[in-house]
Amino acid sequence: MYVAVKGGETAIARSWDLLAAARRGDESVPELTLAQIRQQMRLAVARVMQEGSLYDEELAALALKQAAGDSMEAIFLLRAFRTTLPRFASSLPLDTAAMRVRRRVSGTFKDVPGGQILGPTADYTQRLLDFSLAEPPVPAQPARAAAPLPDALPCVLEVLDREGLIEADLPPAGDPDPVDLTREPLMFPAGRPARLQNLARGDEGWLLGLAYSTQRGYAESHPFAGEIRMGEVSVFVCPEELGFEIDIGEITLTECQMINQFGGSKRAPPQFTRGYGLSFGEAERKAMAMALVDRSLRAEELGEAAHAPAQQAEFALCHSDNVEASGFVQHLKLPHYVDFQAELSLIRALRAQNPQEPTHD
Repeated sequence: MYVAVKGGETAIARSWDLLAAARRGDESVPELTLAQIRQQMRLAVARVMQEGSLYDEELAALALKQAAGDSMEAIFLLRAFRTTLPRFASSLPLDTAAMRVRRRVSGTFKDVPGGQILGPTADYTQRLLDFSLAEPPVPAQPARAAAPLPDALPCVLEVLDREGLIEADLPPAGDPDPVDLTREPLMFPAGRPARLQNLARGDEGWLLGLAYSTQRGYAESHPFAGEIRMGEVSVFVCPEELGFEIDIGEITLTECQMINQFGGSKRAPPQFTRGYGLSFGEAERKAMAMALVDRSLRAEELGEAAHAPAQQAEFALCHSDNVEASGFVQHLKLPHYVDFQAELSLIRALRAQNPQEPTHD
């Protein structure tokens, strides 16, 4: 057993006090409110909701405040809270085609039905520090369009779908209900629904690194951003006691459809294939990385050689969970006295049996 440390509980309690003081900072500075975090740090809130597997902006803001801005710790807090919640219904499949779009761009077609809608994005800024943000704020007055956007915009990939140039996105006949990874462990071989669930709440940095590797040649699939859209989607449930669908509200989503090359096989002619990503909130980078990795993990299903890390499901999926990864790395901070003493005794014994003069190059 590990050696007990005298006064351990008292020391831990004092560390909590120090943590609270460090979180609060200088008390002459106004304390951040949850509304400020939720409204002004919306991208951080979106990541915490996504990887914490719980869509609740207020709770995500609270987790970020408690974690002093450490997004990974906030994700851990939110996911732990999620496990305490009862499940009273399952939503019906979301209709992202009916999304009330605030941003929609395509890297494959200049002119798309409904037009390119830039929306709120930093893509076209110069990444220079804006020192005016350090001054008293001036209310932003964005210009309004002459006419409002339609309630729903057609999907860009329908252009290719009509010509049969891209694989269909309809589920095959007899497609079973997807497994629920929040209730069942990840098993291999993992079907695409399970892989997408895993990627959806996977660590953004991990997925970004894998996605980058595919672009550098470690997966033979050249991608194009077919469509990236962000906006609000209605969530429907069908309670058994009612027997009909009801709209319980809207959530903000980011969806990405990647277009990838495919040389064809015995089962399918040459055509484009899809990679898919979906994220809570405004999270384009995560959705794009997810779509790239999703397509890479389909290599064997499509009859392609699977030799790159991003094409290996067990490698890509088993290491994607930042809560598990963080815990496994950080557990090294805990007492390992017995283990280390055993290793130390072994090294001493080996050196005693084989005494050698040190050599110098």
